[in-house]
Amino acid sequence: MATNLKGTDVVVIGLGAAGGVAVLPLAQAGIDVIGLEAGGVVTRRDFAPDEIRNNVRGWPFLSSHKTNQEAPTFRATASAAAVRGGHPMMNAVGGTSMHYWAQHWRLNPWDFKVVSETKRRYGANRIPKGSTVEDWPFGYDEIEPYYDKIEYELGVSGQAGNINGTIDARGNPFEGPRKRAYPMPPLRWTAFHEKMAAAATRLGWHPFPGPAAINSRSYQNRSGCMYHGFCNTGGCHVEAKNSTAVTTIPRAQATGKLKVVTGATVTEINVDSQGLASGVTYVMNGETFFQPAKVVLVASFTYENSRLLLLSKSTAYPKGLSNNHGQVGRHYFSHHQGAPVTALFPFDIKAWYGLPAQGVAVDNFADDNFDHASYDFIGGCNLWAMSDRRPISASGMNTLGLAPNWGSQWKQFIRENADRTHSSYNQKTTLPYEDNFLDLDPTVKDPLGLPVIRITGEFKDNERKIAQFSQDKMEQWYREAGAIQVTRGPVGGAMGASTHAYGGTRMGDNPETNVVNRWGMSHEVPNLGVLGGSVMGTSGARNPTHTMQALAWRTADHIAKEWKNIVKG
Repeated sequence: MATNLKGTDVVVIGLGAAGGVAVLPLAQAGIDVIGLEAGGVVTRRDFAPDEIRNNVRGWPFLSSHKTNQEAPTFRATASAAAVRGGHPMMNAVGGTSMHYWAQHWRLNPWDFKVVSETKRRYGANRIPKGSTVEDWPFGYDEIEPYYDKIEYELGVSGQAGNINGTIDARGNPFEGPRKRAYPMPPLRWTAFHEKMAAAATRLGWHPFPGPAAINSRSYQNRSGCMYHGFCNTGGCHVEAKNSTAVTTIPRAQATGKLKVVTGATVTEINVDSQGLASGVTYVMNGETFFQPAKVVLVASFTYENSRLLLLSKSTAYPKGLSNNHGQVGRHYFSHHQGAPVTALFPFDIKAWYGLPAQGVAVDNFADDNFDHASYDFIGGCNLWAMSDRRPISASGMNTLGLAPNWGSQWKQFIRENADRTHSSYNQKTTLPYEDNFLDLDPTVKDPLGLPVIRITGEFKDNERKIAQFSQDKMEQWYREAGAIQVTRGPVGGAMGASTHAYGGTRMGDNPETNVVNRWGMSHEVPNLGVLGGSVMGTSGARNPTHTMQALAWRTADHIAKEWKNIVKG
């Protein structure tokens, strides 16, 4: 029997990158909010610059074991057997925004109008067969004020390339117009970044520093980056990384309108006799509680958003909450983060430490920034040369076929070349397809006895061709910078669990093909909202966090402005 708690205006499920943003505009509007977080609270004291602790042992003190126990299964196709994989997320106040790489990209205008722009420029037959991609229900201009809001509320460092239509060659000339510059200058470049930028310029490309949700100087009474080199799956012990745990959440708590409840695992979203959300059921320390609320916001990770809706079955929603149109779990895709390229240089590149968000980018081949008429794919890739090397990771470096991976020859190769190799991962456009989806695994369950999510998906021809194209361009860039040996990793394959996962509760005007409307509110349950990458319909050649957070603020802003209409249902 669940213990009934005092009701609240809004309950937010998950206080990570998205939910941790939404609580601030809600609280500032005078709305009472309860944030339910499955993990605990961590502080800067928990973040040691320790490679073994951060990168090898996986932060066991942050309840990462919980996410691993809930890890999705995955398979390439519906006829294949699903296997259990790992889970890239974690539970804690601030969520994965504490240990993510903090690259903080806006999507480009093309990403919001992939279908209409592709048809206009190349014809309808260029949309890949089987893809369910749709235009977003709004364009870049409508989300730009929220991108701007996030950049200043959290703190993002970078170099603007297009302010109100005026192009600045120091930034990205392909970006959509922005209202103003970033609040902080970009993270500094190393000599290797300068070398890579010079090589890109010789090739006729346009290099620029990538944006990062990391302070390049003191901001909001928090330190600038120390470049100590433990941002890769590590938290920041000087709070220069702008997690929601040190930005929006504490400011929401300071209003007196946000109550944070930790250790709370939500198992169901409840509905009333009218089919409206009435609150949520959660488990804490083996006890069950019911938290009534006028509005429910689902703000866990992409996989868990779909999972919780599918688990929340009722008479009104026998296939799962907000799933009477059968769209929960559909239009799933994850970023094609594979297809790595590694280069060997004849000189030390002095790339010890640093951070993954510190680097030089090239956008000439992203999105539709180049003419695709002679190519058999749409979309593109962002090329990225970052910092980030530590002793243990260096010992696992690619030997490029020049030495075995063990023994005395391997040791000699490492001694001579540990600072002479560089690897890249390049973000690439990924589209949703009819046969890539999420559902509940029929056999695998978590410790509470609830089914985990099952991923069915594989990268299609369009995505594999982009991956190969990106490798061609990255090799060209490395060789221009002086590389003497280049190797490539594989492309394609099944979609396992990814940090860049999208869809499952897609946003759109048509309730027949989308779960939430243009404001992130359910088509079927007017007082239910969904936040996070699960509402996004395209990925661009970009990390998703900035767009997720801009959408979360936009949804919260809408709820505050339309409160009386929303709570009436």
